Amino acid sequence: MHEVVGVRFKKAGKIYYFSPGSFQIIGNEAVIVETSRGVEYGRIVVPPKFVEPQDVVLPLKQVIRIATAEDTKSVRENRQAADEALSLCNEKVAEHKLDMKLVDVEYTFDRNKILFYFTADGRIDFRELVKDLASIFRTRIELRQIGVRDEAKMLGGIGPCGRMLCCSTFLGDFEPVSIKMAKDQNLSLNPAKISGLCGRLMCCLKYENDTYEEAKKELPDIGKQIMTPDGKGKVVGLNLLDRIVQVQLFEQQQTLEYAFDELAKKEKVTSKATE
Repeated sequence: MHEVVGVRFKKAGKIYYFSPGSFQIIGNEAVIVETSRGVEYGRIVVPPKFVEPQDVVLPLKQVIRIATAEDTKSVRENRQAADEALSLCNEKVAEHKLDMKLVDVEYTFDRNKILFYFTADGRIDFRELVKDLASIFRTRIELRQIGVRDEAKMLGGIGPCGRMLCCSTFLGDFEPVSIKMAKDQNLSLNPAKISGLCGRLMCCLKYENDTYEEAKKELPDIGKQIMTPDGKGKVVGLNLLDRIVQVQLFEQQQTLEYAFDELAKKEKVTSKATE
């Protein structure tokens, strides 16, 4: 077992595990840690706990120190400098006539590197741009191409539901979303209604998917012939959340709705009578 704390570097970013070492950490403290990008400033979002070895990436890096007021001031200054770098880089992009959209700029805590995030339809030859930026900022430059989902996460916005985007407020990771989830939930397959601001399928289609999957396992398939209290019929529709089955009766030539529990009870009675 390893003692770890969970650190998040952005509001809705991924959570990374670090060893608390000898520091007395309660939770929500700002800390300085070493990452693959260098020394970074983050905040404790998971207080100390013990996890299995397979749940962490070894060797586990330790928290360097609890952040000071001076560290917090440095972070604010880095953000201001990043805003200035964003404007300057946009000018250089226009100057080089590159078909790319600059989304965000970020300094590492120790200012050893500055990262420029951008979107583009294809590959971009930005070698000359990097040379210009390196001569201006006198530090390591990294241009990172991101997708439209990451762009929405960085920029934020208001979704079709009227709330702030899930990805920019609390979702740490993007989970796969498929059109099958929309079909299972009987939603309109109109792309305008099931797509988010990023143009991709809305992340919230995933939230209730497990409930629908479980219901589908229990309820009969559409087209299956079943016995009802009013006689035999064929399943023509399902309301998965309310567990309602629409059945087209053979003898009465009409379609009725039944609660699944009622049909399951009828099925058991029929089975016993057959035995």
